[in-house]
Amino acid sequence: MSRSPFAADPAASRGREFQQAGGGTRGPRSAFQRDRDRIIHSVAFRRLAGKAQVFVAPDGDHYRVRLTHSLEVAQIGRVIARQLGLDEDLTEALCLAHDIGHPPFGHAGEDALKAALEKHGGWDHNEQCLRVLMRLERPYCDIPGLNLSWEVLEGLAKHNGPVDQPGWALTALDNDYPLDLTLWPSLEAQVAALADDIAYDNHDIDDGLRAGFLKVEDLLELDFLAEAWDAAQARHPDASQALQLRELVRDQIGVMVNDLIETTRLNVEGIGSVAEVRAAGRALATFSDEWTARERRLKAFMYERLYYHPEQVNTAEVAHKVIAQLYAAFDQDPSLMNAGWHDSLPQDPAGRARHIADFIAGMTDRYAMDCYARIFGQVPEGLSNV
Repeated sequence: MSRSPFAADPAASRGREFQQAGGGTRGPRSAFQRDRDRIIHSVAFRRLAGKAQVFVAPDGDHYRVRLTHSLEVAQIGRVIARQLGLDEDLTEALCLAHDIGHPPFGHAGEDALKAALEKHGGWDHNEQCLRVLMRLERPYCDIPGLNLSWEVLEGLAKHNGPVDQPGWALTALDNDYPLDLTLWPSLEAQVAALADDIAYDNHDIDDGLRAGFLKVEDLLELDFLAEAWDAAQARHPDASQALQLRELVRDQIGVMVNDLIETTRLNVEGIGSVAEVRAAGRALATFSDEWTARERRLKAFMYERLYYHPEQVNTAEVAHKVIAQLYAAFDQDPSLMNAGWHDSLPQDPAGRARHIADFIAGMTDRYAMDCYARIFGQVPEGLSNV
């Protein structure tokens, strides 16, 4: 597939925040390929293997975690980027990095950190992603962060669109290295955001069915899923229900990917450059109106039946308690943190609070549970419900 005129060009990248000796080049890779590789080799990326996607610390090996989810998002993103003539490496880098800012226990952990930092500017996992990549990761001797290209950082900052009111973390980073927060991001970033939606909309169904929180009968309440289910059964009448359901999930991913590609092709007619994408004043990578409405219905269904399932709510309450009590313990006695974190604790209240939150946010689910057990003698029951 030839490169589209509105695709990001690594040869025309706006560069990196810091200059590195020898240009930082190791091997014949473009700027965006190096970005992708830096993300894959980072400690923060590896930790995603121990962070919850839907279910906290599940006993089963087949449930998705943040790492496997990110890999699935990247696969979907690359397919879409290839068909649209976008830069696949930039798209993949954005897909792989998009969840790096998540704390342990998913949104329950995030809510606990938001509450803990309420007097110090709050906390947001999207902004934490940039904070990790630009400041907290330290693979280099003389500079902070992974020193990723401007286009990757911009895409992560604005993957949901322009940012009119950034929080303290993004404001500080943008002051150091401006990311044009009020403009739309590249098409690669827009595609990465929707690849995330496609992945978790469908794969969370798969995990919800596996856990028994969703039933086939539940899915059939959505007419478009009922039609897809009938088609899957008609094609494979002798297959087990489990295999038919996997066929259904694959079909839905394919339909959504194709719809996104076809609709985006219509939206970009007349767009001749990345600058025009950013100045368009609207998202150009979109689903059709029909699938936009369906995707919203699917999300509402998943929140009602899976994410807000009574057992999930109970687990989230326990997880919130664990993170809140860990924060309080570290705030009262910073020596309970690892030595490197304790030794570098800022003295001002806001800096201190944010430093403690950085330490907690980097934990895996299991590490947070181990810390809690070490400090309080036991982990509350109910942190894993599958």
